[in-house]
Amino acid sequence: MPRFIDRDTRVVVQGITGSQGEFHTRLMKEYGTKIVAGVTPGRGGMEEVGIPVFDTIVEAKESHEIDASIIFVPAPYALDAALEAVEAELDPVVVITEGIPVRDSIQLVARAKLNGTTIVGPNTPGLIKAGESKMGIMPAQVFKKGDVGIISRSGTLFYEIAAHITRLGLGESTCVGLGGDPVVGLEFIDVLRWFEDDPETKAVALIGEIGGDAEERAAEFISGGEFTKPIAAYIAGRAAVPGKRMGHAGAIIQGSSGSAESKINALKKAGVSVGDLPGQVAEALRELL
Repeated sequence: MPRFIDRDTRVVVQGITGSQGEFHTRLMKEYGTKIVAGVTPGRGGMEEVGIPVFDTIVEAKESHEIDASIIFVPAPYALDAALEAVEAELDPVVVITEGIPVRDSIQLVARAKLNGTTIVGPNTPGLIKAGESKMGIMPAQVFKKGDVGIISRSGTLFYEIAAHITRLGLGESTCVGLGGDPVVGLEFIDVLRWFEDDPETKAVALIGEIGGDAEERAAEFISGGEFTKPIAAYIAGRAAVPGKRMGHAGAIIQGSSGSAESKINALKKAGVSVGDLPGQVAEALRELL
């Protein structure tokens, strides 16, 4: 089962001294995330946003109890950073970095599976437990503590649908951005299994997009009766041209495989309410709850 976060999760930020690392560390800290250390090789002994910086995770762990890592390291070095976190037995490891070579992602996901580590991403907005802790780049103001879990391949739709859910007074529990790359650490089914057992999650919003077959496999999982809570979905990319990459590296369709129509039909057949517009997901959830 994946491992996610709560208000007690102690976090290290890898790449904390970069512009993105510093900026989002400040926002995560303001939200209440327990950031206890940062890591940037060659910058050990510094402080960033009031957080002590170390050269390695091993050194950081000598001084602090650390549970999880979030990575803002540039793509050429992100694999080494993520493997360092995995070897240090941190869990989850949230890889924000975009543009990591597919070969590196394959190596990372394979090593993480051997270690039993949850990788969120790469190329993810991160994850958030509303009202408690966030490890990511999502705008915190659109989330409110509630009982709807969100799983999304898209970043911007993740935020938009969360805002609709909040506006209707429902609120969110744990929200996970899977990442938009062809190879990522988590799939819809992994998170659905976790939500099925999570007492704080009463319903789920599933946000998919064209490319791959993860949504179709999630539909099979739901059809098999292994997920029993109310669920509503939105699939982005209905206007996409077959064979042309649209946005994310994983968002490419070949023939009928990976098309929006294929995903929508599979989910509807599984009994999932699929919205034509993002706002309709929140409306469907309000009716289902």
